[in-house]
Amino acid sequence: MKRTHDVIVIGAGSAGLTAAGGCAQFGLKVALIEKGPMGGDCLNTGCVPSKALITAARRAQEMRENAKYGIADVEPNIDFRAVHDHVQSAIDAIAVDDSQERFEEEFGVEVIRGTAKMIDGSTIEINGQTLIAPRIVLAIGSKPFIPPVEGLADVPYLTNETIFGLTERPRHLAIMGGGPIGCEMAQSFRRLGAKVSIIERHKLMGKDDPEAAKIVVDRFRAEGMDIREDTNVVRVSEIDGVIRVETDSGEPIEASHLLVATGRTCDFGSFGLENAGIKWSPRGIEVDARRRTSNKKVFAIGDCRVGPRFTHASGYEGSLVILQIALGLPSKADYTALPWVTYSDPELGHVGMTEAQAREKYGDKVEITRQEFAENDRARAENESEGFLKIIRKGKKVLGATVVGPHAGEFLLPWSLAISGKANAFAIGGAIVPYPTRSDISKQAGFAIWEPTIFGGLPKRWARFRAKYLL
Repeated sequence: MKRTHDVIVIGAGSAGLTAAGGCAQFGLKVALIEKGPMGGDCLNTGCVPSKALITAARRAQEMRENAKYGIADVEPNIDFRAVHDHVQSAIDAIAVDDSQERFEEEFGVEVIRGTAKMIDGSTIEINGQTLIAPRIVLAIGSKPFIPPVEGLADVPYLTNETIFGLTERPRHLAIMGGGPIGCEMAQSFRRLGAKVSIIERHKLMGKDDPEAAKIVVDRFRAEGMDIREDTNVVRVSEIDGVIRVETDSGEPIEASHLLVATGRTCDFGSFGLENAGIKWSPRGIEVDARRRTSNKKVFAIGDCRVGPRFTHASGYEGSLVILQIALGLPSKADYTALPWVTYSDPELGHVGMTEAQAREKYGDKVEITRQEFAENDRARAENESEGFLKIIRKGKKVLGATVVGPHAGEFLLPWSLAISGKANAFAIGGAIVPYPTRSDISKQAGFAIWEPTIFGGLPKRWARFRAKYLL
């Protein structure tokens, strides 16, 4: 059959929007299929609403912690319905950029709403239509993983897909899972006045640098959260509107609401991937470095494939398939300098290898350069000097960076460039940085890496020679 499009993209989240818009801007005829809201998880149930909620929670907490600046502490009067409206307004403001109208009118993409099914590696069926293209891009996302806990299916529980719809503040929010979503929501709801309990089967923020994570978890405890690490939920039940969470250690938790934040999974049984010979599992669709599936005509990008699940990774992979489909450039994904951030207070950010990953690979060859915010003048002036920047390196080669402190995610860019070879620690250490700023901590770290060389034996001998023989 004759092709109807040059490329078909299924899924209008960050990955799919990037791929569809970019291919269309190169003049290709693009169909973009989406069964739900445009913008996907990030806009509607992930990054945007969570950061809006975090902001409201931070404002409330600031009112409780002003005495150190000579301003009276006050307990904020929180209108949770207004908080919900603030979150929704943030979604609405950004939704314009991801809207169907914009992609149709500005980029010329044909947006089709409905559920797609693959007939083969080049054919899609949707709403009784048959679409054919030589290249198909799957950007069909993932969904919350619901663990097989006794009784969980019989009680009302929240996930990231439903928690932002709350218009009344929970009296007591119990959270299963101590990863980024669980931690961000725990601190936000605690600061907004709810009692909060977190149950984590291992350690909170277990994939992060332990030293940095401890600073965040200690803050959680100081703010009054009930934290239960190395604990498994064994049974959940509901009696008279109270959700009872039983664990294998400690007293049961009786909560008004339960959030399940135990990771993500994939279920593509209804997409007909088998018709195209595409291999997948609950971990995602199998892809190579070019993001091609086991059917080389079909790409899988973003959360639906096996690999890191971040919005910035999804957008990056969308760009990779644009280069391949539109220009024929065989671009491969390189996550050597992948950044990720937990937007707690303080924030915790990484780029590249953690110290543990580096030591596992390079052993004793790994060196650490560390700078404390307690030694940063801006941090001291603001009376918020907790945290540090840690540079993980092998010789002068930067392998990774970890930052914990206010706005930690904003410090990762120069170290991402250093890891990828587009800059180096010497350049960062020699940069002119406005004073006083927190970013000066990166300059100080860059200089510290090179300081032994700059003031080493040969430069010292040369300096003494000049002092002795030159006027």
